[in-house]
Amino acid sequence: MLRAFLIVVFFFLIGETVLCGGAEPKVEAFPSAPYDRHIIYQVLVFFWIGIIGLVVIITMKLREIKRVRKMGIDEEEEDAPFLD
Repeated sequence: MLRAFLIVVFFFLIGETVLCGGAEPKVEAFPSAPYDRHIIYQVLVFFWIGIIGLVVIITMKLREIKRVRKMGIDEEEEDAPFLD
């Protein structure tokens, strides 16, 4: 008896959440005006161009570090004079 009651309450709560879920107001993520939507897309394009540019710069710097290490410039010389 108690088990049947708990099952009915469980299904009632699930059904209520499903039915009341549609009662929430819809909020648009993007504005409905075409001009504003165009501005958002332009900002996204500039953002991704910036990200790609940063990746290119980091790649160039890593290649430069690898080249300097290959040449041996970063190693200290043993007989280098001190500047006192």
